[in-house]
Amino acid sequence: MEPVIIVLIILVVLVFIALIKTIQVIPQASAAIVERFGRYTRTLNAGLNIVVPFIDSIRNRIDLREQVVPFPPQPVITQDNLVVNIDTVIYYQVTDARAATYEVASYIQAIEQLTVTTLRNIIGGMDLERTLTSREEINAALRGVLDEATGKWGIRVNRVELKAIEPPTSIQDSMEKQMRADRDKRAAILTAEGIRQSQILTAEGEKQSAILRAEGEAKAAALRAEGEAQAIRTVFESIHAGDPDQKLLSYQYLQMLPKIAEGDANKLWIVPSEIGDALKGLSGAFGNFGSPPGAPNGNATPPAPRSSQDDRRERPPID
Repeated sequence: MEPVIIVLIILVVLVFIALIKTIQVIPQASAAIVERFGRYTRTLNAGLNIVVPFIDSIRNRIDLREQVVPFPPQPVITQDNLVVNIDTVIYYQVTDARAATYEVASYIQAIEQLTVTTLRNIIGGMDLERTLTSREEINAALRGVLDEATGKWGIRVNRVELKAIEPPTSIQDSMEKQMRADRDKRAAILTAEGIRQSQILTAEGEKQSAILRAEGEAKAAALRAEGEAQAIRTVFESIHAGDPDQKLLSYQYLQMLPKIAEGDANKLWIVPSEIGDALKGLSGAFGNFGSPPGAPNGNATPPAPRSSQDDRRERPPID
């Protein structure tokens, strides 16, 4: 009985192992390569798959999802003989599990080496300034070469990104100094433009202010002159309407004499010839004040002799 039990146990174990090897469950977005006696037979897709146990074997399981692989910095020489370190990131996807298994031994290593060589060829034809400003161009060229080369490996390169481009330290210092000088230059230009604009606006404001001030002074002078003219016209009309005599005019003349002599700068002033007649009329008016009419004034000054010139002035013209 014991040998029979042992055989049964062995058979159950063999059947269980056979079932395990017969039923293969492949996850979603994955594939498996099946070989029979070392030769490729078929590719197992996602789901439940049946294989022949102890005859068929699973060679490789491949993830069909998009993969992201960062590569370490690679030293690359530019066209102007400067060494820059470039970090790259590759986004790829396996489209053919069979080709990825049999066409290349290690597609990750192959992609890395192809990326380095292609990157050196591209950067070798560019100077440093163009390298720093042409990332999109480098990415497009690198992706085109990788996609063409990896197509036969059953791999599609979806995207290539340059993570960083690091020039030498001395070049970085020079670039920082240049950028600082450019910023200082732009700041100085903006400051000068601001000062210039401020001066222009100030000059325009002063010009407008002077124009308005001159216009105001002109209008004020015109109004002042018009007022003085109106006042003179009113006084003239009042004088003619009142019909003043010679005595009143003489008295007003004397009142204006102190105003004529006012001011420190008035060193010399001219007395009109008519003031003699005014003084005569005024003295006569004060001399006759309080005397009976027709009585002679003892203090009266005898009349001045008339000159021939006065006779000629008073003589009527001969027609």
